Amino acid sequence: MYPFARTLSVAARESRKPRLGLYDTHKMQMTCWPFDVDYFVEMNNGRVLTLFDLGRTALAIRIGLWDILKREGWGLVVAGSTVRYRSRIRPFQRFEMRTRFLGWDARFFYLEQAMWRGETCCHHALLRTGVTQKGRLAPVEDVAHAMGITDGSRPLPPYAQAWAEADATRPWPPEF
Repeated sequence: MYPFARTLSVAARESRKPRLGLYDTHKMQMTCWPFDVDYFVEMNNGRVLTLFDLGRTALAIRIGLWDILKREGWGLVVAGSTVRYRSRIRPFQRFEMRTRFLGWDARFFYLEQAMWRGETCCHHALLRTGVTQKGRLAPVEDVAHAMGITDGSRPLPPYAQAWAEADATRPWPPEF
């Protein structure tokens, strides 16, 4: 089940905090609850992705994007992701979720997120995202303009650029 109560709590808490810069890292302390785990008594891989949703929502609020989404009637969408799962998070363990905006290309916005338990990076995701407008992707230039950004994107890190280029070679629809 989607964590609606957590989402509302995060939204309320984050809306009271000061704005972040576009490229600042958002950090949020979280706890792994018993309903986040699977039958191996560790955070479920699907729940990791769901909790990453909360981190992106929190970042959108703190950089001012959330207000623009509401004003314009826009939505958010994940268009692709790659995730590394490296260390278990068990029930009642605390961890820190970090989310940062990397930049954009001609079509998509790129973010990365990680869950850290102390000095250990447990999970890391690289995401290609978009803003939707009437069921279609809104042009990135329109979103940047609405946010007051006129400089364009800073260059994507080489690993994000390489991932985007490699993923573009995948056939769509897949050939089965």
